[in-house]
Parts: sequence; structure tokens; C-alpha cells
Amino acid sequence: MTTAALIVAAGQGIRAGAGVPKQWRMLAGRRVADWTLSRFAHPAIDHVILVLPAGDSAARDLFAGSGVLLAEGGPTRAASVRNGLEALAPLAPDRVLIHDVARPCVGARLIDDVLQALDSHAAAAPGLEVSDALWTGADGRVSGTRDRAGLFAAQTPQGFHFAAIRAAHAEHPGGAADDVEVARAAGIEVAIVPGDPDNLKITRPGDFARAERILRGDMDIRLGNGYDVHRFGPGDYVMLCGVRVPHGRGLNGHSDADVGLHAVTDAIYGALAEGDIGRHFPPSDPQWKGAASEVFLRHAAELSAARGFRISNVDCTLVCEQPRVGPHAAAMQAEMARILDLPGDRISVKATTSERLGFTGREEGIAALATACLVAA
Repeated sequence: MTTAALIVAAGQGIRAGAGVPKQWRMLAGRRVADWTLSRFAHPAIDHVILVLPAGDSAARDLFAGSGVLLAEGGPTRAASVRNGLEALAPLAPDRVLIHDVARPCVGARLIDDVLQALDSHAAAAPGLEVSDALWTGADGRVSGTRDRAGLFAAQTPQGFHFAAIRAAHAEHPGGAADDVEVARAAGIEVAIVPGDPDNLKITRPGDFARAERILRGDMDIRLGNGYDVHRFGPGDYVMLCGVRVPHGRGLNGHSDADVGLHAVTDAIYGALAEGDIGRHFPPSDPQWKGAASEVFLRHAAELSAARGFRISNVDCTLVCEQPRVGPHAAAMQAEMARILDLPGDRISVKATTSERLGFTGREEGIAALATACLVAA
């Protein structure tokens, strides 16, 4: 079963204040849209599509090469959602979560709750039960009251079986407040899951301050470090950060002895408090003899995602006199970015010597140090 997330970001956000549309404004050090997209780097979500303002080439350039699918919005929110659903159609996901880009504080638990509800319902959406008294007003005065019983404040993400909501949008005349209204007009029953008070929608200028307080208080940042050493032995190349580097000797190790990938892998495990490579891939196990270290690093990345974290950046330093790392550093950076599915500018590979001191100075082997930063998604 595959799941897609459709993020609607085609509006102008004029009520949020002057300047650029709210989805591109900075919030706690990142753009609102970046926060929102990061929340859907979720292990149960296979595809993410971002619906952008029509003709906004600058917005498209922001996400070029990010791995996020892009679609062009329409004149209304409903039209933008329809465009996004049609762009997803070739992928034929089983389920889709439709979310407003202006809700950057959505939590993984709420996403999980909506997805779980979709296991037994055709549609599900979060709602906050109204607890405050409700008034009507005119000319700045209270003109009446309303019964709050059975009332809910709607939130997103709103989840649907993909084929059903695509057909419902295709048939709807327009003017719906949200996708739940579209679904109900097509006869689709929508289950309510408990909403989250922190899942606010940024609408007015004051909402930015509240969202920033939530995000800064909710940020779970983990740092891990890794260190590894391998001795030189017979051979005519060494594997360093996933790249085969010609050299007069090889590196000894149970696997391919990629000291750089081993250090980065241990850094990720360390940030998760999950021990080291030896815990997950014991050297006593013959199946790992000669194994490509990409296997270890990919496992660490998948474990990170399964625990609800995204890898923010990685920094690796190789310590050796020879071979020269500089000519291969860009290839190493690109290879680790591929394995970790990260932009290249979030991977650092650099080298230093030990000024002819110690075992690396005597060219007996190579050492590597690495740091990984993980952020709760």
C-alpha cells in the first residue's frame, strides 16, 4: 500500500501580513514550507507533491532537485488540489493526505492517527472539539450565541483513499471550504480523529510568533559522533566514503573497510543511542565479510527515519597522509548524498594529515571522524 502527501502551497497568504506569501517567510530559521515538508518525511509516506503558485518559476527553483514532486496550482484551493491529484495519478497511490502548507507544526503522531483511521475508513480528518462559547456579532457587539455541541474546528492533513477523492474533486462544482466537504458531497463518510491544538494554521501576523514558540519547543535535535580506523594491507585501492580510490595498498577489514562510511554510520547510530556498527552487523557473522559499507550506512539512515528523525547534515574528516583525498572529495560527497538521499550541500567530506605523527603519520592506516545531526521530523 502506497501513500502520498499533497501539500497545498499555491495561495498568496495576504492576511498574514505584507511581503512575500506566508509559505516562503522565515520561521524559526527555516521557511514555513520547509518546516511543513519536513513533517512529511515520514516512514509511511512514499511520495510528496507540493502544489505551487501558477507561473512561479522562482518557487519551482527552490525545490528543484529536492526529490519533492511539483505541480502547478489553480485559481482556487480546490483547483490546486485537483491539479495535485491529477499530477499524482500516474503514481496511483492507494491513499493521499492533503495538507495546508500553512500548518508547519503538524506532528508525526497526528499523521499516524489519520493514516491508521484510513485502514478502516474511506476518509479521515483531524478536528478539535469546540470548547469555547460561541457568539455571533455585529457592529462590534455580541448579537447572539450558538450551541457548541457537536462542533469541531477542522484541521489537516485530511486523508482519503486516492481514487475516491480524485473522482470526488473531478465531479465537484467548486466552492468547498475543504476536502472533507468535497468528499461528503460525493457520499464519502469521513471519520474524525482528535486534532492537535499545536497544529495551528498560520493566517494572521501574530500566528508566526505562536508557531515559532511551538517549533522551538518541539525541536528534538540529536548529535552523534563516530570514529573508525583501518590498517593498510595488500591491495591496489581503498574504499573511502563510497568511492574507489586507487592506491598502492588496500585497507584491512571484515567488510570493504570503508573507514569514512563506518564513521558516519556510527555517528548516526550514536545520535539514536543505538550503539555502533558491531551491534547491528557483527564482524563474527560471515555474511558481512567483504560487504559494501553502503549497506551499513543505509541501515542507519532507515533506522533514523523509522524512529521519526531526518538527517540534517553529516560532516566527515579523513585523517591520512596518503592517498590524497582532495581530488575525490566531490565524488565522495555525491556518493554519500545518494546513499542518504540528502542534498549534496548537507554532506561535508574533508581531509587532514597528522603532520607525520602517530600511526596515520607513519602511513600505517587511515582514521575517520564524523558528526551527524538528526532532527525529529
